[in-house]
Amino acid sequence: MRDPRATIAKRELSTLRKEKTIVLALVLQVFIAAFSSFLVVGLVSLYDPGQTGEYEVDVAIAGDASEELVQAATDVSGVNPTVYSDESAAMRAFESPSKTGIDAVLVGESRDGRVFVSATVPDSNVQTTVVVVQLRDVLRSLERSERIERAESLETLPVQLPPETQSSPYYGFTYTVLVPLLLFLPVFISGSLTVDSLTEERERGTLELLRVAPVSLREIVDGKLLAATALAPAQAALWLVLLGFNGTRVASPVMLLVLVAALSTLVCSLAAATALLSPDRRSAQFLYSIGVLFVFGGTTLFPNNPVNTAARLAIGSADASAPFVVAAYAVGGIGIYVALRYLVGDVNANAL
Repeated sequence: MRDPRATIAKRELSTLRKEKTIVLALVLQVFIAAFSSFLVVGLVSLYDPGQTGEYEVDVAIAGDASEELVQAATDVSGVNPTVYSDESAAMRAFESPSKTGIDAVLVGESRDGRVFVSATVPDSNVQTTVVVVQLRDVLRSLERSERIERAESLETLPVQLPPETQSSPYYGFTYTVLVPLLLFLPVFISGSLTVDSLTEERERGTLELLRVAPVSLREIVDGKLLAATALAPAQAALWLVLLGFNGTRVASPVMLLVLVAALSTLVCSLAAATALLSPDRRSAQFLYSIGVLFVFGGTTLFPNNPVNTAARLAIGSADASAPFVVAAYAVGGIGIYVALRYLVGDVNANAL
């Protein structure tokens, strides 16, 4: 027979490791939050490189549509256009940046009533990303001006042009990237903790000690699952409070917490099922990670995916269907949890 004292010691060691894992995850996130201002500036630089500062991009322009390109480049801040006689002269200037300072080349040609533009940017250069973003804005400005000028030749206007707006990249980054990241990161951590909690009990043999108590296997799984599930919305609520102190207003915090709780229930239920079906901890974690990637990656194909729904709720631009979308995620999470309970009922506890 197995020594009960050794089993108790293993269980205490397993519990201590789990507590350390949870504390370490929380400490890392708090540490990240302490430097949130620096992180936001750095991440926004990746999200929208054109906002990194007063970087000037010198563009050589050639072709018979150079006038339209110059006008479009003038409308974009940080772009300095220089007209060259032909494409060859512009390329020679581009190939000697130390003398001319040219960072990119735009060649515009008018053919059959249309404007065709070819762009040349530095290859494998640190400044390439910024140059590409600035040229993208130039081409967007050209497209808008061409649409406006050619609208008179249309008998009917197929699409009404939206008004041109200027918004801060920090606003878009905060609500479309940062808020969903902070809300869903605890969900992934909770699922990972669920996998570790069950697989370690099986690997270390401490599950037998739990079964000595007057509880069933279903109740043991429920206790571990609900503890991990409750961690995600609790941490998400703390993130929303911290965002509020930082001046970021979140429009629908209750709906967001319901969404996080629903996704946490769904992900943790899938994690528990994976842990019960896969005896090895590494294999279970791998299957859980792949499953989560497929689930969340697949939902991005839908217009009301979790990230989009969370961003719209946080901004306050959600339509009347948002409550039904959140309710659908809640029903899905409860359905997966009920299926897990049936799965646990069919598992032979003596075989674990």
